[in-house]
Amino acid sequence: MADQAKFIQELTGRYAAKGEAITLGKGMLGGEVVTEVNVAIPLKTINRHGLIAGATGTGKTKTLQVFAEQLSHAGIPSLVLDIKGDFSGIAEPGSENAIIKERYAKTLLEYSAQSFPVELMTISGEKGVKLRATVTEFGPILLSKILELNDTQQSIISIVFKYCDDKGLPLIDLDDLKKVLQYVTDNADGKKELADNYGSIAPASLGAILRSIVALEQQGAAQFFGEPSFDVHDLLQTRDGKGVVNILRVGNIQSKPQLFSTFMLSLFAEIYMTFPEEGDSGKPKLVLFIDEAHLIFNEASKALVSQIETMVKLIRSKGVGIYFITQIPGDVPENILSQLGLKIQHALRGFTAKDRKEISKAVENYPLTEYYNAGELIQNLGIGEAFITALDERGIPTPLVHTYLISPESRMDVLNEAEVADLTSRSALVAKYEQPMNKDSAFEMLTKRMESAVQAAPPTQKSRAVKPEPGVFESVMKSRAGRTFTTTLAREGAKFVLGMFGLGGRR
Repeated sequence: MADQAKFIQELTGRYAAKGEAITLGKGMLGGEVVTEVNVAIPLKTINRHGLIAGATGTGKTKTLQVFAEQLSHAGIPSLVLDIKGDFSGIAEPGSENAIIKERYAKTLLEYSAQSFPVELMTISGEKGVKLRATVTEFGPILLSKILELNDTQQSIISIVFKYCDDKGLPLIDLDDLKKVLQYVTDNADGKKELADNYGSIAPASLGAILRSIVALEQQGAAQFFGEPSFDVHDLLQTRDGKGVVNILRVGNIQSKPQLFSTFMLSLFAEIYMTFPEEGDSGKPKLVLFIDEAHLIFNEASKALVSQIETMVKLIRSKGVGIYFITQIPGDVPENILSQLGLKIQHALRGFTAKDRKEISKAVENYPLTEYYNAGELIQNLGIGEAFITALDERGIPTPLVHTYLISPESRMDVLNEAEVADLTSRSALVAKYEQPMNKDSAFEMLTKRMESAVQAAPPTQKSRAVKPEPGVFESVMKSRAGRTFTTTLAREGAKFVLGMFGLGGRR
């Protein structure tokens, strides 16, 4: 057994912080808790991002709950993407039981059952703060990435945005965008305006753009695009000195991956564009937790993955930390994994040759240690135990430490329907964003313009306008491809869901 006195001296020195820090647990050596070794993470380095990994059932969600609680104690708000729907209990106090008593007796720390301030949020219709964004806020480049358009199609979207800016046509929702596309392709005045000043749109390109818009609508994007637009500064609330835990419930991500990508891109872009530069200010202003991150990286668009890579590199200077929660470190792309300062690794299981390779790769990401056989111990970590390595206040990786984690102080279960209803009824943000705004935008303005043109036309032209020839827009929407698009999307969505449950040839 390694020298305990040496272990205590080295680990206490490396995990001691001069400034504010959060405590995650106590160090362990030889299977015993060493109470002298306090595993604390400096607030100064929380914005250097991190990873919480481990096999199913090893305690990742409870570790996430402890992390969010400790941040809240420090006055730091967080946003948790709750994919499994099992995090809302943080809004209610926990209850002490025999297991918790034993855990805290071993750590010599005090357990204090308490609740934490919570905002429930949604992008797809559940109870909670409605998160919306306008088409204009996305801009042509980001919107084109979401729609997965090629360079030619992206240039058309850029022309449409420019045309709307010049003509004073607000792009609020997807109906606005579709109406503009219809106007500049099927309406004589619109076609002439566009052709004279910007260039014309090829019918084939229009068809591809419209099909992409319909695909996004089929996943619920019609609810996401609109006003009032969500102000990301509303994520920075504190109450009675505690940071608010914002919980975005996205349990239907499996059937709506493109909608989720849309939200993620919007969130990252808005935070980066609106938050001021912070540098290393001493503590972060916001921490994002992305649960079940493998769902994002396995199924998300290339645009989302690319954007996450960019944000991980740049958003630290905005005082924002991003933490990925997943099963194995290999679920996270290598160039993102290399940017993560804090790693909390729960047990991994080596049942297959592939599992054992993943274990070897995971261990290679940790600092070398004389105190543990990491490759062996990682398979035998108990529930509520984890390997931890972080960055100290100088930005230097700390030694790997087998950690006996503390328990959540809030409820380790979900809120029931009555509790959710009560929580949302008392929320000022729910009231602020509940009712959609439907002011005049491109759809209404162009509709009126087209109707006025019909009314002003000579009687002979009015009679011809009763049964107009179908335009490019209408032809695309009524084409065989348009009619069968929803069926195809449903079939592909079903294949995706089957794949999620291991029935489609994937893990």
